[in-house]
Amino acid sequence: MSEGLLERREGPAGDGAASEAMVVVEDLVRTFGTGDTAVHALGGVSFSVARGELVALKGRSGSGKTTLLNIIGGLDRADAGTVTVDGTTLNDLAERELLALRRDRMG
Repeated sequence: MSEGLLERREGPAGDGAASEAMVVVEDLVRTFGTGDTAVHALGGVSFSVARGELVALKGRSGSGKTTLLNIIGGLDRADAGTVTVDGTTLNDLAERELLALRRDRMG
């Protein structure tokens, strides 16, 4: 997945915090299976989304969109890389903490 798959548009004017990163994804890798049957869903994906910014994730079927959103939403784990949402690095959280984060801050 490359930056070309993200379509960005500035959201409504807010409180001046629009440049603050809400989501930061760095070198995200996710592979399903092993050996000859391995499917490389994400290979080194990096991007950030500022608070108030609108981003459309687009790509062909099987390009990793759902996998990426599941990892950002704390529903799946990456094999490598980091995901930070609203200042919290998801990689550092135990399953119970991820559950609380999803319940309390992601809706």
